[in-house]
Amino acid sequence: MRKNLLLLEELQELDLKVDGRQGERQVLTDQVAELDRQVEEVRLSVEVKKGDLALLEQERQGLEANLATEEDNIVRSEARQKEIKTQKEYQAVVKEVTAARKLKAELEEQILQKSAQIEELTADIATRQEELNSLEENMSSRKAEVQAGIDRLDQEIAADAASKETISKAIPASLLKRYVALRERRQGIAIVAARAGNCAGCHMNLPPQLYNSLFRSDDLILCPHCQRMLILHQES
Repeated sequence: MRKNLLLLEELQELDLKVDGRQGERQVLTDQVAELDRQVEEVRLSVEVKKGDLALLEQERQGLEANLATEEDNIVRSEARQKEIKTQKEYQAVVKEVTAARKLKAELEEQILQKSAQIEELTADIATRQEELNSLEENMSSRKAEVQAGIDRLDQEIAADAASKETISKAIPASLLKRYVALRERRQGIAIVAARAGNCAGCHMNLPPQLYNSLFRSDDLILCPHCQRMLILHQES
């Protein structure tokens, strides 16, 4: 039994290494996801701004079309003035021209405002695009570093897995199954040392008779408190 317990200790050490490396791998994987999220967030902001710019340009084009219409109306109305024969008709045309000129001025002012907004937004988009390009370049380098770390961990995990398989084959199947079940219930620690009458897993005092039996017996003994397997390392 002692030989099997020593093998289980060795297996547990490998399992804990794998657990730690898988935890490190998950951290690195999350970092990659976060880097991708940051780039996507900036990219999305650029796309939103481009959509806003397209809308402003469309609105300006509509204003320019209305301005062209009013300019045509003014030209036609002024041309009609030469053919007017009555004062009443003349006053009506003057009124039309005055209203058209007022509307023209308003449209020109709106076009100027739209143009200023377009210019400002275009500059903002250019700045954001530069930030995006720089971020993508930096992120690409950072992701390569992180991926190298992930690849290294994968190699180490694979090597540990091969060692685990070799050790597991030398342990009785029933004992191995019990070990796996204990690891799942006890935060990855299934076998612990007994020292100075205490369980190193839960740090509770062991009954003297049980503790003494660890010196005499080669049977599997569990801690009565945490149910972990106990192994005694006697100093020479």
